Amino acid sequence: MSRKRSTIKDVATRAGVSIATVSNVLSGSKPVNAELRKRVESAALELSYHVDRAASQLRSGQAKVIGVLVPDLDDVFFTSLVSRLEVKAREDGYDVIVASSRDDAELEKSRLRALLGWRPSGLVAVPCTDDVPEVLAEEAHRLPMVLADRVDSEGAFADTVTIDNAEAGEIAARHLASMGHCDVVIAASHLSIVPIRERVRGADSFLRQAIGRGATVIELGSNGERGAELFLHWLERHARPTAVLALTNVTTLAVLSALAARRIDIPEQVSIIGFDDYAWMSARKTALTAIRQPVDEMAGAIWNRLKARIAGDESAPQPIELKTSLQVRDSVRNLGAAPEGVPASAPPLRDEDADGAGQSAIH
Repeated sequence: MSRKRSTIKDVATRAGVSIATVSNVLSGSKPVNAELRKRVESAALELSYHVDRAASQLRSGQAKVIGVLVPDLDDVFFTSLVSRLEVKAREDGYDVIVASSRDDAELEKSRLRALLGWRPSGLVAVPCTDDVPEVLAEEAHRLPMVLADRVDSEGAFADTVTIDNAEAGEIAARHLASMGHCDVVIAASHLSIVPIRERVRGADSFLRQAIGRGATVIELGSNGERGAELFLHWLERHARPTAVLALTNVTTLAVLSALAARRIDIPEQVSIIGFDDYAWMSARKTALTAIRQPVDEMAGAIWNRLKARIAGDESAPQPIELKTSLQVRDSVRNLGAAPEGVPASAPPLRDEDADGAGQSAIH
């Protein structure tokens, strides 16, 4: 004989509180004092009670859910962004449903349809290509939406949150030039997406202006193992550069793997600047100099814009562009005098106040 499912009224009776209080505790929609929260949570646990999200959705016509679409959950940048978005959404009583397009435009369409099937309160989308799916443009007039990272903010039909990608490339190139590097390879993922093209443009333009020659650009894709194979293949057929600028965390790993396979020492034989600064980059024997994206700030900006849209903000789409910083460590060798017009690297200021890791930041 099946056991009768507990109801919210049962939880309220067991905890000695009102049904509204139980609802506020379990949905997170309103603050409740710690003592009442503990009583409600204990009662719900004892009764094996769970909120019936489907029933709530049927009653309201919309779930208190945010859909998030990203290109690849194997990419640490996107998982970090999703994790921070989830925290911020939960603080405001929203659940998050995540889907990955696996960098496939056709799969992206089906994953979007699946997310929209939940009738979410809002949507955050990182398109897998510059060709933003038509369904997003069609939904933008009725569904609160923010586009992030892989988007061109100019003429966008929704709020956008990006970094200044051209400046990020320039910051890295400036550091390499200041350390005397004139033979630079840029390890890109896909030149078919706007942030990578902008990073290349920023770095290459600066190098051409500062040292009179641009960088060699190679595409390694978004798979680390395949990228390492491609970079190994390139190394076997070309003279070794003095420095490599990797434009994503995946291409950073690919380059490191290839250099390790060839037993090429960093920075004695080749210098490297990575992208998407993570803990493992400073935990290496030779800590990596890297461009840091402000992931926390990005998540905050995305959520603030989405909340405003959910609350009824009907203003014109707002483009938000955030700044990156260069975390200077030990992976770039100083080759001597910088070219004329490029300031030599000064002893960096330590940024213990920023993250306690004893890294330096050049903005």
